[in-house]
Amino acid sequence: MACTNCATGTKDGTPKGCKNNGTCGIDSCNKLTVFDWLANMSLPNGEAPFDCVEVRFKNGRKEFYRNTEKLTLSIGDIVATEASPGHDIGIVTLTGELVKIQMKKKGVNHSNKEITKIYRKASQKDIDIWSEARDKEEPMKVKAREIAIALNLQMKISDIEFQGDGSKAIFYYTSEERVDFRQLIKEFAQVFKTRIEMKQVGFRQEASRLGGIGSCGRELCCSTWLTDFRSVNTSAARYQQLSLNPQKLAGQCGKLKCCLNYELDTYLDALKDFPEFETKLYTEKGDAICQKQDIFKGLMWFAYTDNFANWHVLKIDQVREIMAQNKEKKRVSSLEDFAIEVIREEVKDFNNAMGQESLTRFDQPKKKKNNKNRKPNNDKTPSQQNANKIQNTDNKNIEKQNKEVVQQNNNQKRSNKNYRNPKNKITPVNKNEPKK
Repeated sequence: MACTNCATGTKDGTPKGCKNNGTCGIDSCNKLTVFDWLANMSLPNGEAPFDCVEVRFKNGRKEFYRNTEKLTLSIGDIVATEASPGHDIGIVTLTGELVKIQMKKKGVNHSNKEITKIYRKASQKDIDIWSEARDKEEPMKVKAREIAIALNLQMKISDIEFQGDGSKAIFYYTSEERVDFRQLIKEFAQVFKTRIEMKQVGFRQEASRLGGIGSCGRELCCSTWLTDFRSVNTSAARYQQLSLNPQKLAGQCGKLKCCLNYELDTYLDALKDFPEFETKLYTEKGDAICQKQDIFKGLMWFAYTDNFANWHVLKIDQVREIMAQNKEKKRVSSLEDFAIEVIREEVKDFNNAMGQESLTRFDQPKKKKNNKNRKPNNDKTPSQQNANKIQNTDNKNIEKQNKEVVQQNNNQKRSNKNYRNPKNKITPVNKNEPKK
């Protein structure tokens, strides 16, 4: 995601980007953006605007602050907020009545007195200090990882966030085990000369902070709009009849993809009308077990226990009918009496005659045509090939005979003074004249 403001490049031509130093023109570089659909509506007479605002910090971290100074704030304003110690710099992402809805959704009581406050709108000096601190984060992260590896700690430092005034740095890390980082903090404080705070996050929180592109080709849901991480089980993949391949089901965080839960309720509603997958049908030809289901078409595939290669397609109503007869201890004759024939639709294949569909059409150069090495056409029948050989032999004999006639005429011209007499001239053979 980018906008026109990010196109301003540096001297070497690389994109500069906003780096959260301001708000984008279309607000598309920010993570977890919010559209204020109540912005064009005025409050009733006598109603005071809601005194809390939502402020975003680096990588989608958002918090709620109280506007005790009654500042006129709008989305995109850079403000200095209360922190411990000092102050922090963030960008206002939401104001007005929508903040009350968000606080209720997050479980934050807006009447709580412990909500921190906004000091002021950020001055140019505050923004410069904040920008200088942000530029230190990337080289500091590289150095911090080297120190952690040197101490043989089983942890990964994924991100560093400086406080707005540059007085404190928060190190976000992930680890599968408990880490004793007391010596690590001493090393960091000695090298970086700043206040250090370590904060452990989960693998999903790490992916949401860093962002990325998913297997669907879009930005990760957790870094763009998803704010809650619900548990995902392998049963969600089983209900949707997906292949239990960990490489396909896992996201960039290494956990099961959050999108497995998106359509799960639809599949569960459709499966209510289906018999159980472990259903066994009893026929005179043999017992049959279920092999496959098509949930939205209402079809089930059954195969005999002694012949798993042949599958028979049955509708769920027919399966219930067979189950009802089996419940009365009756066996049906065979599955073939109930099976339906699936008609496969013809797939229309539109081939490009010019060959422009091929992605490798420019990889190899075209071969030059060489008429000398042209191979004979083998598509003709043997009789046609023999006729062509005989015709070619006759043509060669006629050409040879014509050459001899021309040679005789030339000899006669030299020897005979009356060579212009047509009686003495020998007529050449016409190859197109039919043989007598």
